[in-house]
Amino acid sequence: MTLHTPKITGVSGRPVIRQLDEAAINRIAAGEVVERPASAVKELVENALDAGAGRITVDIADGGKTLIRVTDDGCGMTADDLPLALSRHATSKIDGSDLLDIRSFGFRGEALPSLGSVGRLTITSRAEGEAAQITCEASRLSPVRPAALTRGTVVELRDLFFATPARLKFLRSDRAEMQAVTEVIRRLAMAEPQVGFTLRDVSGGEARTLFRADPASGDLFDALHARLASVLGRDFTDNALRVDAERDGLRLQGYAALPTYSRGSSAQQYLFVNGRPVLDRMLYGALRAAYFDVLSRDRHPAAVLNLIADPQRVDVNVHPAKAEVRFREPDAARSLIITALKSALTGAGHRASSTVGAATLDAFRPEPARVYQMDRPSQPSLARAYDFQSPGFAETPMAAAFAPPREEEPQANEEHPLGAARAQLHENWIVAQTATGIVIVDQHAAHERLVYERLKRQQAETGIRAQALLIPEIVDLSPTDAARLLDAAPALAEVGLALEPFGGSAVAIRETPAILGQVNGEALLRDILDELADSGDSQLVRAKIDAILSRMACHGSIRSGRQMRPEEMNALLREMEATPLSGQCNHGRPTYVELSLHDIERLFGRR
Repeated sequence: MTLHTPKITGVSGRPVIRQLDEAAINRIAAGEVVERPASAVKELVENALDAGAGRITVDIADGGKTLIRVTDDGCGMTADDLPLALSRHATSKIDGSDLLDIRSFGFRGEALPSLGSVGRLTITSRAEGEAAQITCEASRLSPVRPAALTRGTVVELRDLFFATPARLKFLRSDRAEMQAVTEVIRRLAMAEPQVGFTLRDVSGGEARTLFRADPASGDLFDALHARLASVLGRDFTDNALRVDAERDGLRLQGYAALPTYSRGSSAQQYLFVNGRPVLDRMLYGALRAAYFDVLSRDRHPAAVLNLIADPQRVDVNVHPAKAEVRFREPDAARSLIITALKSALTGAGHRASSTVGAATLDAFRPEPARVYQMDRPSQPSLARAYDFQSPGFAETPMAAAFAPPREEEPQANEEHPLGAARAQLHENWIVAQTATGIVIVDQHAAHERLVYERLKRQQAETGIRAQALLIPEIVDLSPTDAARLLDAAPALAEVGLALEPFGGSAVAIRETPAILGQVNGEALLRDILDELADSGDSQLVRAKIDAILSRMACHGSIRSGRQMRPEEMNALLREMEATPLSGQCNHGRPTYVELSLHDIERLFGRR
């Protein structure tokens, strides 16, 4: 089907070029700037922040479709400023001489005239002297008139898109639009922790507070920590690492969560450039790469990070929504994010997130049970219990069965935060006693991480030593798999695995990493093939090598089902304490769970 577009033609039948009127221009601009109520809220709140507001209140009705009101205590505008503020490309943020030196949220001068072209806009403001008010309805301005206001500015937008009713059909439900508005306020609240934010739903005439964040005090990190606890919750701040790194004139600040606090989606990833919330694929890719070898591909890190750069090195004038940026040196920004986060994660040592213990407690906690008469202990049982507690019980033969072992055992103390091994359960779980509780360790996952870190350290320092096989192991593969492995042969040789073609689609294994001891060559190659297929051709060589090392580590680690002697278990605990990132396995799962005595007592109803 052909789409026929009507044309304006002159006498000769030729299309005529005409200048659009101001109202049409504003409505076209509004289509880029104001996509939905959340877009309008973002523009108005950013204007309030640029005005130096210390507190901002946002009132919303019907998801923002019928009312958006933003009240601030900023510097305000005079009566002469109001008509100019509703003119396109009129702004106090820049003088137009240098579009690369932008130090404010807004700078285009499009938001207010765009909103006034598609809704009923009223601005009341006071800078000095008396307050003034102006209205704009479908781009038609009213005369400026006196108003009552103590300070700051109140911008009220009613009946959004009444002038372009077709846009209303594309809006979602009131609840969905309100959620989008809330997310905008949350992001801006994290960008400006010293500013107070309040979001209220005034639908139906009753104000209901949906979000509130009071101004945070202290230095940058203290204020941000308090604000993140308010916005994201204590679980995030309790398990987040402080990030503060600088390189090549760029600085990265914020908080990044431990790998074991990973999420099922990227919903808790908030990135800012010079305090501006952005959605930049390169930055999000760098965040993902920093957690490459501590998270599985179906898990996502949580982080709130602000990249600070000279405005001359960042172009924010990419799109009217200002959510995209362009870096003059993107590789420098990416490298800083990756190295800063890796350094922070390494500095965390063996630490795992506190939510792991909370989840364990929830799994342990039984359903409330009713006590029936038949469940009560019998009289003989009560008598035996009383005997156990009697002063003479210690001398009875039965007491020997309950006496603790007399041999010397490792002691749990502050120097050994993972405690002393006391038992191995089901040939996989090490139970250790700490100074304040117990630790349960997954022996296979923990040792896999330790082997992986050893491989990485050895590869970086001296290269991974290889051991030649007396008889090469021949592995038959499909032609595609054989070609993929042989293409990766140079990278595999760096990690001690030497491969050669052996005719047809067979591959010969000549050398294996010495640190792994005896391995099943075919199983190792098939695991590496899976990793190469997952990582794809877009991964950097370093990332591919780390991924291969991770797969190799699994083949050299203690397997589930193997019995361990006490000295072996304690050696594993001591190495975990000394090894960075040992709190999670190569796939981001916790290697141990810690329960305090307080937690254990709660399980038994003693707290």
